[in-house]
Amino acid sequence: MTESGIVYLVGAGPGDPELITVRGLRLVKQPDVVVHDRLVSLQLLEEAPPRAQRINVGKTPGQQHRQQVDINALLIAEARQGKTIVRLKGGDPLVFGRGGEECQALAEAGIPFEIIPGVTSATAVPAYAGIPLTHREVASAFTVVAGYTGGPDSVAVDWEWLAHAETLVFLMGVRNLPKVAQRLVQHGLPSETPVAMIHWGTTAAQVVVEGTLTDIAEKAKGIPPPAIIVVGQIVKLRQQLTWFDPASGHKPPTPSSIEEPHPMEAETEKHERLKPTTLETR
Repeated sequence: MTESGIVYLVGAGPGDPELITVRGLRLVKQPDVVVHDRLVSLQLLEEAPPRAQRINVGKTPGQQHRQQVDINALLIAEARQGKTIVRLKGGDPLVFGRGGEECQALAEAGIPFEIIPGVTSATAVPAYAGIPLTHREVASAFTVVAGYTGGPDSVAVDWEWLAHAETLVFLMGVRNLPKVAQRLVQHGLPSETPVAMIHWGTTAAQVVVEGTLTDIAEKAKGIPPPAIIVVGQIVKLRQQLTWFDPASGHKPPTPSSIEEPHPMEAETEKHERLKPTTLETR
C-alpha cells in the first residue's frame, strides 16, 4: 500500500512574488505537484522544480471553472499516490481562500496537511496604496468583508452593522461595487465617506481610484478584478502616505529574481515533514 503524501497549503501573498514567506518559498521549491490559483505570480510558479506538475485550478469571474468539490478530490487523489503537494493560494489560504474547506476535506480523508500562512491582500494591498487600516487618530478597528457571497442577493451581509464600522475592506467586490456603495448609504454611512479601489495591488500594474460612496462606482467603472475596496476616513491618509505608485513611476527598485535571505539546510527527504525555518540575526 502506498504511503500517503502530504498537502501544504501555502499562502503566496498578495501579488508581488517577493511577499511570500521564507518557509512558503522553500516549500514551493520542493513538491511533486503544485496546485495553484489564477492570481498566483508566474514568477513563483517558476520556482517550483522542473519535474513538478503544475495544475491551475483558478476561478475567473464569469467563466466556467472547477468546482470546489473537484479541487478537494484532486488534492486527495494526488496525496494518495504518495506525492508531496503544494496548494498555492493567493494571499493567505484561510482568508476568503476556501482553505478551511480544503483542510476539512483532507482531514476527513485522512490526508496529512500543514498550513503556511501568507500575507493577506486585505492588509497588504491598502498598505501599498498608502492606506494604513488603523491609526490612533482615525480608526481603531477594521472589518474585512466578502464583496460577493453568492445566492440571490450576491452580497448577503449585515449592512446596518457594517455602516457603523470605522474602516471596511471589501475583497471580491468589483462586480458589486454599485450595490455596496448604495447599501452602505441606505444604512446610514454618509455619502461623502472616502473610498479607494485598488486594482492589482502590490504589483507593477497597480492602479488606485479614489472617490466617495456617491461617485466611486462611476469613477471605477470598467476596472476589472482583481481589486480591493477600502471605505472609511482612513483613505484620506493616502494623500500623505503614497509611496508606491507605478503609474507615476514612483516605486522602489525590485530585484530581478527571488532570493532567500540566508542559506537553507539540505533538501528534506521527499515525505519527511519540513522543520520550521530559523532566521539568525548577525
